Amino acid sequence: MGLTKYYIGDLIELVNETNSKGKYGADDVRGMTITKEIIPTKADVSNTDLSKFLIVHPEEFVFNPRTHGKRIGFGYNNSSENFIISWNNIAFRVKSEAKDIVLPSYLFLHFNRDEWDREACFRSWGSSTEVFSWDALCEMKLTLPSIAKQRKYVDVYLALQNNLAAYQSKVEELKTVCDGYIDKIKKVASKTKLVELLEPIDKRNSDLAYSGVQGININKNFFPTVANVDENNTHNYKIVEQNQFAFSGMQTGRDKCIRIALHEESYPIIISPAYTVFKVKSESVLSHYIMLWFARQEVDRYGWFASDGSIRSNLDLERLYDMTIPLPDISIQQKIVNIHKCYIERQQIAAQLKEQLGNLCPILIKGSLQTDN
Repeated sequence: MGLTKYYIGDLIELVNETNSKGKYGADDVRGMTITKEIIPTKADVSNTDLSKFLIVHPEEFVFNPRTHGKRIGFGYNNSSENFIISWNNIAFRVKSEAKDIVLPSYLFLHFNRDEWDREACFRSWGSSTEVFSWDALCEMKLTLPSIAKQRKYVDVYLALQNNLAAYQSKVEELKTVCDGYIDKIKKVASKTKLVELLEPIDKRNSDLAYSGVQGININKNFFPTVANVDENNTHNYKIVEQNQFAFSGMQTGRDKCIRIALHEESYPIIISPAYTVFKVKSESVLSHYIMLWFARQEVDRYGWFASDGSIRSNLDLERLYDMTIPLPDISIQQKIVNIHKCYIERQQIAAQLKEQLGNLCPILIKGSLQTDN
């Protein structure tokens, strides 16, 4: 059987079933990402009327009609559970009479490609907010191979997806072990104030030896600053070397997060002179171990509580210094750090595998459309 071209609108139909009976609650609300994933919603829906939310069944699709630059927020329910999405999104499924023409999972491979995003954004309309409408989706064309060939390439994708899921579950087990150790340490180890463990460093980029100013995000990672910086005028910027911390007490209360990051790379970086740079001054503690404590939500909550009453809700250095952390023997710290570093390494590998899986979709689609010799 050769290839056949269809209008997507001939293969799909809208899903209009709502949560009118209130069967699903706040924990069942989902959103979608521009990387084509279904995720728990980030919105606060505790006081939201969920009766108008759409119910999405397995093998059904969702998308946000408001475009995000060059990508469409999109998702496919490949689970065995129902969930609900906001009524201002669009849900659809493959028509029952079209299931012998296209597999829902193969259709998702088609949507999960940069080529489709580019065409969808091209077909979007609007000024301040571009909209990719249901009609625009239905007007798009799709070339399909036989069901047997679709299934062959879907099986390849699903096998790799299952392998990734198994790997990710093992990665999360490492994090659980690490968190368990830390929770135990909280109960048995004596506590030490940070003022006894850290000391400030003030080394400036006076000879412009370094460029590429970094900032700190709420995830406690360094990232290239979004501020408008003259790279030829960073003489006064502070240098952060390996195993040193950078801290910004500004807006701790607003963000409910202590902005602090540990630089573990071998090369120095530079940051705003408004930040404070620390290094460990005690041989009784590892820098990575300290960072593990700052990564905990309970520490962020304390930082929010300890912030001052100004508009910015700053966390002053004195109050940071006054914070305490449980301090076990250095050998125990090293064991916890080793587990956490292993977790971080495998987490990065999982992210790379996930990206590669997404990049595989256009290859699978292209392969499925090649005619057999």
